[in-house]
Amino acid sequence: MNRPITLASGQFGDLPLEKLCRISSDIGYDGLELATHAHFNVYSALYKKEYIPFIKDTMEKYGLKCWTLSAHLTGQCVGDVWDPRLDAFAPSDLSGQPQKIRKWAIEEMKKTAEAACLLGVNTITGFTGSPIWAWWYSYPQTTPAMVEKGFQDIYDLWNPILDVFDQYHIRFALEIHPTEIAFDYYSTQRLLEIFDFRNTLGINFDPSHLVWQGVNELTFLRDFKNHIYHVHMKDVKINKNEKAGILGSHLPFGDTRRKWNFVSVGHGNVDFDGIIRELNLIGYQGPLSIEWEDTGMDRLAGMKESYQYVKKINFSPSETSFDSALKHQ
Repeated sequence: MNRPITLASGQFGDLPLEKLCRISSDIGYDGLELATHAHFNVYSALYKKEYIPFIKDTMEKYGLKCWTLSAHLTGQCVGDVWDPRLDAFAPSDLSGQPQKIRKWAIEEMKKTAEAACLLGVNTITGFTGSPIWAWWYSYPQTTPAMVEKGFQDIYDLWNPILDVFDQYHIRFALEIHPTEIAFDYYSTQRLLEIFDFRNTLGINFDPSHLVWQGVNELTFLRDFKNHIYHVHMKDVKINKNEKAGILGSHLPFGDTRRKWNFVSVGHGNVDFDGIIRELNLIGYQGPLSIEWEDTGMDRLAGMKESYQYVKKINFSPSETSFDSALKHQ
């Protein structure tokens, strides 16, 4: 199959772009999903004429391409209710100033669409944030009106941003993820409905966030097939620990006492064979972007092994039925 295999750069933000390009190219990757908090600076892209050529030349030097930008951290600041953790996602001079952080994030997302256009990219992955995530467990009681207002708030915040995306012919692929307004099947359905299934808004399909919640990743992919704009290849392992619950016990990622942990592709419980078959059926030809988040494995080893796994499983659909030779006899 000719779907490109890319690497999400956000988890490698400590490496300079050229070094990451060299390592990725040596392994065999086709490109990078460039993160705006790591390897792609939106301000430089818009206001420094030499920056876009530098990005393109550096990637082309190693035979790599960019199909997608990632703006996860910026998007989180748009829709979230501020707490001190958001300070790390915004410019340091805005720390502790919720209104200024949100204003910055809204304008930065609009600028990211313009920068993506200059780079020749038509898809931006990211988060929306959520004003109601803290209420996911309905105690104290959460009313339907409170939930509906949360979705409406996201609509009011993001609709003007998506208008700018339309101006530059850019699609936004929301990663369905806990802490976002859409984090499982039904919240995704409600979000698409409130935006009246606007074409600009689609899904960055990452099965790892669905599986640990108990959502069938294949059913999700099948039912939302018309909205799949990008795919993250990331795995999650459900651990055999009868003491652990799915909420994580405030234990850090990688702690083997947890009920689940993100692991390198092929080491967990995600049905990647089924995913490839579903992607073949819907005709998805976009990137398979490996988002490596395995704290229990050496990073370079994980990059290599994940690429090899995805390359092997990235098969094409059959052009003929297996029993076609038995027909018309």
